[in-house]
Amino acid sequence: MERNYDGLPTPCYVVEEALLKRNLEILRRVKQKSGCKILLAQKSFSMFRLYPLIGEYLDGTTASGLYEAKLGKEEMQGETHIYAPAYRPEEFDEIAAICDHIVFNSFRQWQQFKPRVHESGRAITCGIRINPEYSEIETDIYNPCFTGSRLGTTLSQFDDSLLEGIDGLHFHTMCEQNSDTLWRTVQVVDEKFGCYLKQMKWVNFGGGHHITRPDYDIDTLLKSIDWIQNKYGVQVYLEPGEAVALNTGFLVSTVLDTPENGMQLAILDTSAACHMPDVLEMPYRPEIVGAGKPHELPYTYRLGGPTCLAGDIIGDYSFAQPLNVGDRLVFCDMAHYTMVKNNTFNGIGLPAIVLRHEDGTDEIVRQFGYEDFKTRLS
Repeated sequence: MERNYDGLPTPCYVVEEALLKRNLEILRRVKQKSGCKILLAQKSFSMFRLYPLIGEYLDGTTASGLYEAKLGKEEMQGETHIYAPAYRPEEFDEIAAICDHIVFNSFRQWQQFKPRVHESGRAITCGIRINPEYSEIETDIYNPCFTGSRLGTTLSQFDDSLLEGIDGLHFHTMCEQNSDTLWRTVQVVDEKFGCYLKQMKWVNFGGGHHITRPDYDIDTLLKSIDWIQNKYGVQVYLEPGEAVALNTGFLVSTVLDTPENGMQLAILDTSAACHMPDVLEMPYRPEIVGAGKPHELPYTYRLGGPTCLAGDIIGDYSFAQPLNVGDRLVFCDMAHYTMVKNNTFNGIGLPAIVLRHEDGTDEIVRQFGYEDFKTRLS
C-alpha cells in the first residue's frame, strides 16, 4: 500500500493504528486458544497514547524499573509486573505500592525485600528469574545466558530453602526467535527446574517471541504453553514487546544534502545514532520504501545522519531516481526500540511522534524542541 507522508514534520515516527490492531488481534487469538496471559514489555514500545487500545487486547504491562512500572500503572488497565536485575532500596516501597507481580533476580534480593513486600499490605505475587543456561542467541549483548551473565539464578545457585512466598518462576532467553526455540528451551527448563515448578502458581516465558512475524509458528507456541500449563497446573505469562509493535511504524526523514566523496552520499535529518540506535548497536540495515540493495537500482547512495559522529551511517541503498534535497525517505519497522532508546546527542532534536488512525488521518501526538534537550542536562 502506498503511503503519503507529505505535510508531516520530519523527522517523525509514524505508528499506524490499523497495523497495530493486526498484531494485537494475533496476540489475542493466542490468549484465547491457550489460556495464557500476555503483557506489553514497555522496554520495547512505550507509546502510552496507545495503551488504552493495547489494554483492550492484552492483560497489562511489564516493566524493567520504577519509571516504566509507573507508566504502565497510570496509562493501562490490567496487571503491572516488574523485573530488574537489582532493586534500589529507596525505590522499592513505591514499586511495592503499584506492582502486582515482582520478579527478583536472586534469592539475596528476595530475602532483602521480602519483609517490605509483606509490609506493603498488598497481595503481591513474587517470583524468581531463573537462568536455564540455555540460549540460541548468537550475539552476546542480547544473550541473557552467555557465560558470566548477571541475569537470573542458575540451578547451582537455586536455594529451595528460601522458596516460601515465591509463587512463580520467570525465564527470558530469546530474542526475535521462532517458537521452535521456545519448545527446546521449555524442555531444558523442565529438566532443570521441573521439581520446583510443581510448587508454583505461574511461569513467565519472558519476551523475544516474534509471534506477529509472518513466518512465526503459532502452533508450536501453543504446544509449549499447553505442555507446561497441563503438566504443572500453572498460569503461563508471555511478555512480548517487539511482537506488539513489529512492522507497525515508520520513520520519515528528509534529504538535506547530496555530497560526493568517491561515491554518492546523502545526509538526512534523521540519525542512526540518535533516532534508531539499534542500527549501530545490533547492527542491522533497515528497509526503505522504494529502495533496493546497493547497485540493485541505478543510483546508489550512502545515507548518513546530521551528527558529527563519523560512524553515523545508516547504510548503502539504491534508488530508481537520483536523490534531491528535500526528498523524503521512509524507513520501515521503526516503532519498537526507537522511541524508547533515542537521544539528543549533538543537540539533535527528537523526531515527532505521529499516530495514523484507521481512517487515514494523522494525529501529531508529540513534537519536541530545545527545552526537551536542555532539561536533560544541567
